[in-house]
Amino acid sequence: MTVKLKMPHTLTLLFFMMIAALVATWIIPQGSFDMALTDTGRQVVVPGTFELAPERDFISPLALFTAVPRAFAAAQDIIFFLFIIGGVLAIIRATGAIDALLGRMLERFSTRPGALVFAVIFVFALASSAMGASAEYIPFVLILVALCRAMRLDSMTAVGMIVAGYGIGYGVAAFNQYTVVVAQGIADIPTYSGWHIRLALLVPFGLIGVHHVWSYARRVRDNPEQGLVADLEAPDRGEPPRSYPPMTLGHVAVLVGFITALGIAVWGIATRGWYLNELGAAFLILGIVAALIGGIGPSVTAKRFVEGAMDLTETALLVGIARGIALVMEDGMILHTIVHGLSIPLSAVGPELAAVGMLTIQTVINLFVPSGSGQAFVTMPLMAPLGDIVGVTRQVSVLAYQFGDGFANMLIPTNAVLMGILGIAGIPYDRWFRYCFPLFLKLFAAAAITLVAAVALGFS
Repeated sequence: MTVKLKMPHTLTLLFFMMIAALVATWIIPQGSFDMALTDTGRQVVVPGTFELAPERDFISPLALFTAVPRAFAAAQDIIFFLFIIGGVLAIIRATGAIDALLGRMLERFSTRPGALVFAVIFVFALASSAMGASAEYIPFVLILVALCRAMRLDSMTAVGMIVAGYGIGYGVAAFNQYTVVVAQGIADIPTYSGWHIRLALLVPFGLIGVHHVWSYARRVRDNPEQGLVADLEAPDRGEPPRSYPPMTLGHVAVLVGFITALGIAVWGIATRGWYLNELGAAFLILGIVAALIGGIGPSVTAKRFVEGAMDLTETALLVGIARGIALVMEDGMILHTIVHGLSIPLSAVGPELAAVGMLTIQTVINLFVPSGSGQAFVTMPLMAPLGDIVGVTRQVSVLAYQFGDGFANMLIPTNAVLMGILGIAGIPYDRWFRYCFPLFLKLFAAAAITLVAAVALGFS
């Protein structure tokens, strides 16, 4: 008799990872670097100052449970943003605008799904490359899932388009203020220098993403049973509608409001330092305006908002637990030890291998510090001077950091944005890992080759 192993629920899997992080704090030596304030008031590590803790600060197993509410508090901005997005999208859907939009998009792309995959990946990649968009894509998840299912694709294809665009855009970002600006500032090289090279790299890396997503999508379109989420979609999510409402002037007004709200939010992020609080406010205003345009009464509007927010409760829990993994490691003072230990071997190899080693280190560290700017402040003060020693230019060191941060964010369960997207689409993490890991390997290999070439060509 064969025993079939069943993967645990994603929430259970993340909690097991929290337990593993706690155990790691008992085994890995605790230590830290000295910290210094930058001109912008952010803390960075001081190279050459790493010291082991004189005695281990034992983290009690009870801390595992106190870390959970603390993690929810630390991730509250994205959790509440998810609730707001779920509620507002439910209001917009009640107006019929989303269904009308899906009908028009089906007319345009039903015979050209490959064009849809190409367009979505490159548009999202360009937005992430230019202005660091990530959580801004969350409102598009349900729309793209519905569109893909109506085109005989599946929700995995929809999420693949979004996350591939997001990850590749961050990995080869030209102007991203959260990664490029921060890392180049720490490395003491001109802001945005080398942007034309990174922008050119967006094309081959983007095509790798398009090929991966479209290859899977074509296989699912030809044989739906081969989809990684085929057993989840049919019974639980219902069949897509056979017809869609006509696009009315009211629908157009609601959709224009949606685009306007997103545009104002993006403008505020780029020029006024806004983020999720302001994004949430913009979408709350959008929900009220959409209800007025659609003629939905206050009570129905409130009911729809509550229903939409309730649908994302599981997603919010995933985001909180994902943040808890990194929180336990921070409490256990092992993060700096891991960074220090990984950086030591780089001084013993040539510049080409050192550059690939930097990529590997940045990829590993991203599991513990999924924030792009946070990772820059932890690793770049070490990697930039280390690159000087081993013959890697600081521009290449920054590129290795970008590759490691962006591509790993597509895969790691500590990335709150990724877990939010997966939760909204109803995709278990183990299924996503099976889908995305081959794409990650392709991008990692391309990144390693690019870094070797950059060292050889003296990219600076």
